Amino acid sequence: MERLICTVTNDLTYDQRMIRICTSLSRAGYKVTLVGRQRPGSVPLTERPFEQVRLRCRFDAGKLFYLEYNLRLWWWLAWQRFDAACAVDLDTILPAFFWCRLKGKPCVYDAHEYFTEVPEVVRRPMVQRIWSAVARLTIPRLRYAYTVGPELARIFEERYGTPFAVVRNVPFARAEFPDTPKPHPRIILYQGALNEGRGLETAIAAMQQVDNAVLWLAGEGDRSQALREQVQVLGLEDKVRFLGYLQPEELRGITPKAYIGLNLLENRGLSYYYSLANKAFDYLQAGVPAIHMAFPEYEALHRAHPGFLLLDKLSPDALAATLNRILQDEVLYNQLREACRTAAVELTWEREEERLLEVYRSAVRSDF
Repeated sequence: MERLICTVTNDLTYDQRMIRICTSLSRAGYKVTLVGRQRPGSVPLTERPFEQVRLRCRFDAGKLFYLEYNLRLWWWLAWQRFDAACAVDLDTILPAFFWCRLKGKPCVYDAHEYFTEVPEVVRRPMVQRIWSAVARLTIPRLRYAYTVGPELARIFEERYGTPFAVVRNVPFARAEFPDTPKPHPRIILYQGALNEGRGLETAIAAMQQVDNAVLWLAGEGDRSQALREQVQVLGLEDKVRFLGYLQPEELRGITPKAYIGLNLLENRGLSYYYSLANKAFDYLQAGVPAIHMAFPEYEALHRAHPGFLLLDKLSPDALAATLNRILQDEVLYNQLREACRTAAVELTWEREEERLLEVYRSAVRSDF
């Protein structure tokens, strides 16, 4: 049985994409280990069909965290036997790349995002130069890589000369299309990290112009405290609810209750501009009409599955107008729901996973 190791910097609990990927690889007959980190507030791990390992670090964020985690991961990998290792994003690629080279094993790169172009990196030129150097050192020397959408695959191939497969962030199929009753007031749901550049300040401000609805924010992040303070300043405590971290299984039960889903991104870097987030597919499969930014991948998805509306400009006024349009136009809402129903059949992980398995079959069978 071939052994695969996948490396991330999160605490494993809320990483839906890696849970799907490792589950599929395990079911395909691989012995899979997913390694991440133990955080101060980490909850106990849920039992999965693959091994999960958390490395303990003294530092929890910043440059010292990345340095420490990479050193601990480097040391941990030194003692592992594996047939291939998968580095998830640039922040774990150096240890995986080094030990794969030393042990003569293939290194697979999973680009969840355009790492050197996320807002947190773009606004710090020195940090961006460091990660760009890491990318130039490693990615052109890899034979196996994949990412979340066609546009990012094209950009990576042009920049690094390495072929990238596309494995989209689609969810596991539901047993049936949800017909969950929509409670009053209507729920407007955002699910994901509460990080900068996600348009959350705009969403909160827009709620001042939206009646008969509440905004639910499912997740936490580096903007959590600032967003809570914004809600207090605007006096919106009755219209905005913070759900905190939710395990994937919990979130899967909550999403169908929403009347509208949100996926708002500021155009503050190529990573967001070319993104194709898992929440876009989660909303479609849950039968929740959503609002996405009119960025290339979402425009392409809309042409095939028009179960959502596109927002050209991110502002409180524009967002509030679009929210009110969906809330007040029942004919439009039912049209969006029917498009979601069609998409829910086609956009499933059970169909998408074959692309993933092909990457790993090629990697483990290669004469590296």
